[in-house]
Amino acid sequence: MTKILTAISLLSLTAIASNAAGITPAHPSGGLTSDSTITLQEISISAFKQTGRMWSHPIAETTISRNQIEDYGIVTLKDASELTPNFYIPAYGSRMTSSIYVRGLGARIDQPVVGMNVDNVPILNKDNFDFDLIDIQRIEVLRGPQSTLFGRNTMGGLVNIYTLSPFSYQGIRIMAEYGRANSIKQAASVYTAFSPKLAMGISAYQTSSDGFYRNTYTGKKVDKERQTSLRWKTAWRPSTQWAVDNTASFTKSRQGGFPYTSLATGQIAHNDTCFYKRDGFTDGLSVTWTGNNISVASATSLQYMKDNMTLDQDFLPDDYFTLSQRRREWAVTQDFIVKGSSDSYSWLAGLFGFARFTYMDAPVRFKQDGIERLILQHRNEYNPDYPIKWDEASFTLGSDFYLPAKGIAIYHTSDYTLGRWKFTLGMRVGHEKATMRSHSRCNTSYTTFHRLPDGTLETYSNTPVNINTPLRLKQEFTEITPKFAITYTLPGLNESIIYISAAKGYKSGGYNTQMFSDLLQQELMALMGISSSYSPKDIVSYKPEKSWNYELGTHLDLCNGLLRLDAAAFYISCRDQQLTTFPNGSTTGRIMTNAGRTRSFGCEIAATAKPTDRIRLNASWGHTNARFTKYHNGIADMAGRRLPYAPANTLFLAASYTLPLSSSQLSFSASLRGTGRIYWDDSNTVSQPFYILPSAYAEWSNSRVSIKLWGENISNTKYNTFYFVSIGNAFVQKGNPWTAGLTLRINIHISTTK
Repeated sequence: MTKILTAISLLSLTAIASNAAGITPAHPSGGLTSDSTITLQEISISAFKQTGRMWSHPIAETTISRNQIEDYGIVTLKDASELTPNFYIPAYGSRMTSSIYVRGLGARIDQPVVGMNVDNVPILNKDNFDFDLIDIQRIEVLRGPQSTLFGRNTMGGLVNIYTLSPFSYQGIRIMAEYGRANSIKQAASVYTAFSPKLAMGISAYQTSSDGFYRNTYTGKKVDKERQTSLRWKTAWRPSTQWAVDNTASFTKSRQGGFPYTSLATGQIAHNDTCFYKRDGFTDGLSVTWTGNNISVASATSLQYMKDNMTLDQDFLPDDYFTLSQRRREWAVTQDFIVKGSSDSYSWLAGLFGFARFTYMDAPVRFKQDGIERLILQHRNEYNPDYPIKWDEASFTLGSDFYLPAKGIAIYHTSDYTLGRWKFTLGMRVGHEKATMRSHSRCNTSYTTFHRLPDGTLETYSNTPVNINTPLRLKQEFTEITPKFAITYTLPGLNESIIYISAAKGYKSGGYNTQMFSDLLQQELMALMGISSSYSPKDIVSYKPEKSWNYELGTHLDLCNGLLRLDAAAFYISCRDQQLTTFPNGSTTGRIMTNAGRTRSFGCEIAATAKPTDRIRLNASWGHTNARFTKYHNGIADMAGRRLPYAPANTLFLAASYTLPLSSSQLSFSASLRGTGRIYWDDSNTVSQPFYILPSAYAEWSNSRVSIKLWGENISNTKYNTFYFVSIGNAFVQKGNPWTAGLTLRINIHISTTK
């Protein structure tokens, strides 16, 4: 990384030398200044679909600015979620699982309920959502179904992330940070405009941490991690009508393990090595052409991911079993959009297609304790006269998969304006084909004994186990997702609006690859004469999830811009909601099942106030009441129970004060983040009560340098972010304790001849 930062620094010096106009001071707060940049309209495909200010649309949304990102130490999407009402991302102890819960909708595994676009690239796999944010211009969090414009897996909302444009900023940015747990972050970037038509930016980022939690069995830290990312962004404006943007990024993630604490012992103690590794590459190209009354845009992306997970899945110091999972995934997307407008009517139409190819190898290695307690004990209690013993100390249940998925969709929206009223009608028709080809295998053997009347055992038979089972499944989905909205612009309030909308959401179906080790174990038990616990046909695949979202909301700009207020009330009716469970008889797997019907209703409010030039206030609160209306989990009727993992309340409060000095300024801020109650199971027997995490910072800054002293969870509040059961044992992921650190930023703007 040092070599990378050095190279970027050399490139930065070259950029400085090439700009004869010299260096222009930055804003004291470290923000951008308009007179230090080449000012051209930034092109965004997401913005292309939703023209104008985001808050003028009938959508519940939260926009997080670049200053807020730096002020509140937003590094990941989880950090951004804490500022957004009814938007929750738990910390699962691994960057592999990025689950998002919005208004009661969400899932731990497989398909996401919220989509993500990074510089117009739709990230198809939610396992890629958890990456560190560097040089981010803004983040838009849209809540409610966005399926009409953005398609599959956006029924809960959409996150748009925009990285810094070399046309909006030219200069050098350097960041260094040190925090508790030997947390080190360093970044360097340079942005330059070679002419009013061509600009480029390159950035590098690295972070490392020793972690907070120690494995008492090995004595080593289990949550240490290392992250590296590189990004190269090119913007070309060949004419006033054409805009071409390309962003290529590479990420590398290395994690030490999964810090899951046993509720029985209060300790993290497992004997096998755990880790998660991921490499990713994404390249996105967008091209737009703007005419008088019509515009055309194209967005193309190539995505690649390779990851490797090894997990001591019993999370105990015993030798039960270890899961390994190695994946390679390629994906391409293409979006064509055309739009036009007249005096009172505007329209947009698009064609979207994607193809994703996933290769996965997921063996489970059963060891001595797993063989004895999960297989032999059950089998020998079933037939004590003919007990068996395994011939090997361990064996492997192997499964490999090929999971191609392809889809195409057409969509259209129309807006008709009549005075202060605007009527919106949209519809999307999509078709998707998902295939699974699997190969399950196991080669081992066991010996059967006959128990004689005197209790002694004599050899009865030796049975080889040779499982070689191919399987091929195919699902096809066709879905129509309409949207209706009516917007009224309030007079005299700077385009403030009130709106009512109804929209259909859709999330794709898929396959339970996590259950194949259980299926193989069940096949082994069948060879020993024990009947199956469940049918493979019932658990291998799951159906799409569908919802209708009804919403009444408003965006208000009050007191000449000193107060902004956003509020919404919603009701969601969901059918076949996808729910992650541990099925009866399961020992190693997780299953995504369809939970009949659910409903969710609630409200959310967010306010931003600036009563003086020195004071800024932020507040948001969200409430969700999400319950099953029709669902039987195989044991009991869960109708009326709350949906698991979805918090009933989210809260964010912040106050900032800025004290100007002669050539610098001091800034102080305090904030509170609240979440809860969260139920961890569908029977609502275990939950996390509402908790609050206080944070604060103090910052000194001038035109080029800022130094910030910050602290998070300064009350050292104890809370859990995840709960699960494995082999009858309960485990939790604890939230991080208090942490504090120091952040240095150097920001040198470079003026460019226009």
